[in-house]
Amino acid sequence: SREAEDGIEFVTGDLATGEGIELAVDGTETIVHCAGSPKGDENKARNLVRAASRAGAAHLVYISAVGADRIPIGGRVDRAMFGYFGSKLAAERIVADSGLPFTTLRATQFHELILTVAQQMAKLPVMPAPAGFRVQPVDADEVAARLVDLTLGEPAGLVPDMGGPRVYGAADLLRGYLRAHKRRRLIVPVWLPGKAARMFRAGANLAPEQAVGHRTWEEFLADLVS
Repeated sequence: SREAEDGIEFVTGDLATGEGIELAVDGTETIVHCAGSPKGDENKARNLVRAASRAGAAHLVYISAVGADRIPIGGRVDRAMFGYFGSKLAAERIVADSGLPFTTLRATQFHELILTVAQQMAKLPVMPAPAGFRVQPVDADEVAARLVDLTLGEPAGLVPDMGGPRVYGAADLLRGYLRAHKRRRLIVPVWLPGKAARMFRAGANLAPEQAVGHRTWEEFLADLVS
């Protein structure tokens, strides 16, 4: 652990193994679980819930993903490309079944995730874009502010989703990235197989009725290159 700074005490634990987690949460009333990863979220949630239960935590707050309950993860293709959603749903269930008072917020994809994908695709001579995919990117700071409000409130279970202000086609997001960086690439639509991809094309990852975010993809990119 690091020394306290401005009233903050830093304690290190390993959610993957559970080592140090009981010490980290000892005496803690409210826990915000934001330590996600592409794989193994359920095991990390299980280790945290076990430690939080022993500590008698009064409120466990978890950040999940819009579509976790709607995007099926069946075969190897689904698991390889969209296993994150299945892992998030499994972690949600562990939190909900823990017996601890909890709040779970599902958010759409962060701008930073879309940026990472665009940067990787821009390294190629031709940029592939999943055909029929739409994305509703949301600002991470705005989600963080919402999490703070939920953390300071009473446990509320599964709360309404949080989405960004606009829905974009996958190719439109890539075009916006290229335009902001004054670059040119050919964008080619690619049809992705599997049940999960089919649900993506149906909009299972979107929350248009909860477009409560304010910062758009264009504004995020403008701030990035300014």
